[in-house]
Amino acid sequence: MTLQIDHLICLRDNFVWLLREPESGAVACVDPSEAAPVKAKLDALGWKLTHILNTHHHPDHTGGNLELKRATGATIVGPAADKARIPGIDVALAENETYDFGNETARVYDIPGHTRGHIAFWFETAKAVFTGDTLFSLGCGRLFEGTPAQMWHSLSKLRRLPGDTKVYCGHEYTQSNAKFALAIDPDNPALQARAAEVDALRAQGKATLPSTMASECAANPFLRAADPVLARKVSQTPGDPVVVFAEIRARKDKF
Repeated sequence: MTLQIDHLICLRDNFVWLLREPESGAVACVDPSEAAPVKAKLDALGWKLTHILNTHHHPDHTGGNLELKRATGATIVGPAADKARIPGIDVALAENETYDFGNETARVYDIPGHTRGHIAFWFETAKAVFTGDTLFSLGCGRLFEGTPAQMWHSLSKLRRLPGDTKVYCGHEYTQSNAKFALAIDPDNPALQARAAEVDALRAQGKATLPSTMASECAANPFLRAADPVLARKVSQTPGDPVVVFAEIRARKDKF
């Protein structure tokens, strides 16, 4: 049996992902914004926390670290490139390092851009990647501490994951991301279909995640900066995806 994955929403729209590896009983939470709701959800599931996986330092992703660690003794795992800003960090990981979580193994990717030290956790066997605030469904994070070149390079790593990889990101931004994506890429059938699916899910009060990497590569404009068709739609000459990406990101920042 592979990972069991559940979630809760913290603050206003933060996803906290809960993982359980059933053979060992190891339980992790990814990016705990706050401790009390995580504790309540774990109690409801009957799961005992053993690990905290942080993708980056922002308080809405690490705010629950220390309280959860005090309560459970959980091991905190986070980015080596930003370990000084991860509260309570025990294990610092970098590009292509692996981390054993029970009988599952996560491979780490350095994906800076949103912050200078941001990582993703890819569980190949479980076909799951936890992308924090670098890749959203139909979007990507703002460039608070990085450059367009860094972010495009980071997204390009994620684009190479298998298409059936499920994408678990940090926020429920998909519906608003879809509105922007349709504004610049209205004729994309994959995007049209995903936007309709998202509207239906939200109308039922359901989460829009996980997505899949195949869906994101087809519909997410930030992953399509190398596509000449999209380049022309944002008035850029095809050939330099970093320039195209920067234009798309600048438009999203003003949208």
